[in-house]
Amino acid sequence: MIARLEGTLLRDGDRVIVDCQGVGYEVTCSAYTVASLPSHGERVVLRVYTQMRETAIALFGFHDAHERDLFDLLITVKNVGPSTAIAILSGAGPRDIAALIAREDVPGLTKIKGIGKKTAELLVVELREKCELLVLSWNAAGGIKPGAAPAGTVRTAKLTRHPLLGEVMTALINLGWRPAEAEGAVAELPVDESSTLEALLRQALRSMPR
Repeated sequence: MIARLEGTLLRDGDRVIVDCQGVGYEVTCSAYTVASLPSHGERVVLRVYTQMRETAIALFGFHDAHERDLFDLLITVKNVGPSTAIAILSGAGPRDIAALIAREDVPGLTKIKGIGKKTAELLVVELREKCELLVLSWNAAGGIKPGAAPAGTVRTAKLTRHPLLGEVMTALINLGWRPAEAEGAVAELPVDESSTLEALLRQALRSMPR
């Protein structure tokens, strides 16, 4: 299995080829990854998913770990293979797609090219909780920043509330809810020594408007 390619990027029209010491590997990438690639002839590193078939081996490349994380979740859904997952990832950034799934926003998902209503409903049913935790982990790792909020909103929460509640509020804003909605959700959350960020986030999400 090929898990990573590092070499010289060769662009041939819409095709992405990575030349590794004279051997060229053709890699299928989403529009999101293609937009972030360096220029032709420059050095590139791609995370790779290898699909083994009877008649061919297909490589799918990702420029960042977040897109690869979401891709790995998407291909676990019925009727969503690697090619379909790449088409979905071409329609929006990984954070936006994951947030839509976490919010159970079927109409929002169907606006992405490659996602019909039935597929959108499957994504929500099978991946909602996983995407909630995925976005939360991205935020905790500092890889994806929360959306902008009115001045003082989050800072006040951090000063007057348990630190975990501030993190829950930030996670909710990162998932796409308005600061006022996040404020209302965390106001009712009980916190004790056994509380965890994941458990509090789940409680808050159950009270959020759908």
